Amino acid sequence: MRVYQNQAQQIGNTDLLRIASLSELTGCDIFIKCEHQNPGGSIKDRAALRMVQDAIDAGHLTPGMTIVEGTAGNTGIGLALVAKALGYDMLTVMPSGQTPEKEKMITLHGATLKLVKPCPFKDPNHFYHTARRLGEENESYWWANQFENLSNFYAHFEGTGPEIWQQTQGKIDAFVSVCGTGGTVAGNSAYLKQQNPDIKNWLVDPDGSGIYQYLKSGEYKSSGSSFTEGIGIMRLVENFKRAKLDHAVNLPDQDLVTLSRFVRDNDGIVLGSSSALNVCGAVFAAAKMGVGKRIVTFSCDLGERSYSKLYNPEFLADCGIDEKAQTMVQLFKRYQSSQGPDYLTLG
Repeated sequence: MRVYQNQAQQIGNTDLLRIASLSELTGCDIFIKCEHQNPGGSIKDRAALRMVQDAIDAGHLTPGMTIVEGTAGNTGIGLALVAKALGYDMLTVMPSGQTPEKEKMITLHGATLKLVKPCPFKDPNHFYHTARRLGEENESYWWANQFENLSNFYAHFEGTGPEIWQQTQGKIDAFVSVCGTGGTVAGNSAYLKQQNPDIKNWLVDPDGSGIYQYLKSGEYKSSGSSFTEGIGIMRLVENFKRAKLDHAVNLPDQDLVTLSRFVRDNDGIVLGSSSALNVCGAVFAAAKMGVGKRIVTFSCDLGERSYSKLYNPEFLADCGIDEKAQTMVQLFKRYQSSQGPDYLTLG
């Protein structure tokens, strides 16, 4: 048992949990790294802490300054927590339309929330450009720049990845991750490949993101849309450039709903949207790799942050999603079949 001096010191060293129901269904050991155990409730706490600490060490962030960042939610929560723990103010720029749960969490942690209208990245009013502009125009602001800031990558290359390797005692066949800023998938995939080149790193992408198509064709294109927030980008960023990937798959929201209900009802695990997408990707990897594999992915956050979308029957109905449209057994068999989702083998 440890005694900490502030909440920032509690970030990291999360548990690894085997999902019994999915392991039995697939014949593989499927593990989630419980990033919801971080004090800010998500995996983004890791990048938040590393970015802030590196900026302090470099003299870019000094006492009395305000941290500013554009985010779809979890990074803003993580930065708000770290800012308060280390004595800074936080200004979060967020596109409207994210779950109200995340908006409330940011303000509960003492940050100032600035909502902007959702718009394409090329629009100067995009939340990313708004945060950058605020950081550049105010000498007392430090812009975290999570997409291009390689402290994000190193938080996982030097932190999360080594934890996974130690917890599995090096016995891991596949790693699966979504991509938001690219830091998580890049840092972990690069570290694990360094330890064992035979580990297969999978990227899982939702509808509406262009990463899968970029890996397939070299061009960012998207089709459809997803209610999964903060996942998928439409441009190549510095963090993602460092990812070491073997496979990629694009999965629809319907599959997230099916899986989230299955693990909730069978294991008592209530996954957030990005976590459900991760675990769907792990099940897909198990279907394609065969029995006996050990597969690790992330519980990025828990379902309370996705309640108004993933667990809201009215919202799902508006999206044309039926909670009972398929069983988990049917989903797994579809993944095993040639009629399942298209996927890529890279390199």
